[in-house]
Amino acid sequence: MYPHDGFRELGRQECLQLMAGAPVGRIVFTRRALPAVLPVNFRLDTGGAVLLRTAAGSELRAVDGAVVAFEADDVDAARQSGWSVVVTDPATVVTDPAEHRRLARTGPVSWVPSAREVFVRIEAELVTGRELVGGRSLYGVSLAVADG
Repeated sequence: MYPHDGFRELGRQECLQLMAGAPVGRIVFTRRALPAVLPVNFRLDTGGAVLLRTAAGSELRAVDGAVVAFEADDVDAARQSGWSVVVTDPATVVTDPAEHRRLARTGPVSWVPSAREVFVRIEAELVTGRELVGGRSLYGVSLAVADG
């Protein structure tokens, strides 16, 4: 990002705080050697790890061990402002029975419950984010001035 380009880089803690309030995010993974994106509900766990809950037979189970990206955002089109946060790390299916029981109590609730569910964890080692500062365009030029 360039100074005054209308964006502000977000720090890790700020990114995690914003993500914690987002109801839906998107997981980006590889399906048959092509990029795939699915909207999902989620919850943040200890250390900012992203938790997903899905049916045991879901295609998301196949991300186990793969590097994925997870993105959450909030945009106000009327104000031309918003933010976007991306977590990029390997995803793992939770296999420890005690951890699975804990997450069944505290983790995300699936919008489409299944008899057999698994939890997918995306650690939050690489977290990046940016905020769009409304009313500014490239190099800090006010949109009101540019239009007038």
